[in-house]
Amino acid sequence: MIFDLWHKTKYSYENGASFCHNITTIKPKNFPGQELLEYRLEISPTPTDISERLDFFGNSVTRFSIQQHHEELIVIARSKVSRDYSLQINEVDFSEGKKVTIEETIKHLKSTELEIIDVRQYVLSSPLISNISEEIKEYAAVSFQPERSLYEASYELMQRIFTDFDFVPGFTNIATPLKEVMTAKKGVCQDFAQIAIACVRSMGLPARYVSGYIETLPPKGKEKLIGTDASHAWFSVYIPTYGWVDFDPTNNQIPKNQHIVVAHGRDYYDVPPLKGVIFSMGKNEMDVSVDLRPAKTFPIQNQSQSQSQSQSQS
Repeated sequence: MIFDLWHKTKYSYENGASFCHNITTIKPKNFPGQELLEYRLEISPTPTDISERLDFFGNSVTRFSIQQHHEELIVIARSKVSRDYSLQINEVDFSEGKKVTIEETIKHLKSTELEIIDVRQYVLSSPLISNISEEIKEYAAVSFQPERSLYEASYELMQRIFTDFDFVPGFTNIATPLKEVMTAKKGVCQDFAQIAIACVRSMGLPARYVSGYIETLPPKGKEKLIGTDASHAWFSVYIPTYGWVDFDPTNNQIPKNQHIVVAHGRDYYDVPPLKGVIFSMGKNEMDVSVDLRPAKTFPIQNQSQSQSQSQSQS
C-alpha cells in the first residue's frame, strides 16, 4: 500500500509575531515494512535559517527560524509512504518472541549489551510519565504476572484500555496528569498510549511512545473529506530476542498497514509535530489539518493548501 500524507499546521497571531524558532517532527521514518518515497516541507514565511538532523531517538527533526514580522505561520508536510507489514515481521522469530515471559524479560534487561542499555532508558520516568500512581500500578498488575508471556500481557492491557476508557476529545490536554486520566477513564489516543506506557514501566519493563498517523475510512457510501484525519499515537513494548512490538489501545489492534510511523520517544513531550518559541502579544490560534489516503486517489502534487478544517488532538 502506498499512501499520500498531508499535514498542515497554521498559527495565526492577533498582533503578529516578530520572531519564532521551531522544531518539527513530522517526517515519517524508514524501516523494514515502511519506506519514505517522497517528502517535502513547505514553510511560510520562508525561514531565515533551516536545518534537518536526527535527534537522540533517531527521529528526523527540522529546526527553523523566522526573523521577520509575520501575521501567521503555515507549515505543510507532504509525504508519500510505502507500507508493507509483511516485511516488518518475521513470523518464526515473532512466534518465539511471544513465548518470552515477563520474568525472563526482567532478567534479560540486566544484560550489559549496548542494545539493552539503550532499551533500559524506556523503563525510567519521563517528562509526562513520572510519579506513577498506585491506581495505575494496580491496574497494570492485573495483566502483568511474572509467569505470563510479555506479549500476551501487553495485548491484554491494550484490550482492557480499549474497553475501560472512553474516547472523549477535549476532555484532556497535553498537561493533564495521567492520574486524572486514569481516574476519569477518559481521554484521546495520546492519553491511552501514555497510560499503557505507565502501566508497563510500573512493572519494571520498557515501553516507548509512537507518534504517527492512521488511515481513517469514511462511512459506507460517503466520500472521505480532505483534512478530517488527525495525528495518532500508540505504544510499543520491547520483547527480548525479538525487538519492539506495537500496540494501539485506541483501536484495539496491532498496528499494520494503516498505521504510518513518524517518531519514537519516551512520551509525547519528545515527539510533538511542531513546537517552538515566539515573540508575540495577544491571542494566538492554531489550526491543524491532516489527510492520509491511498496514493492512487490523492496525488500529492495536486493537494490544495486552501482546504483546512480545525482539528483537535486525536
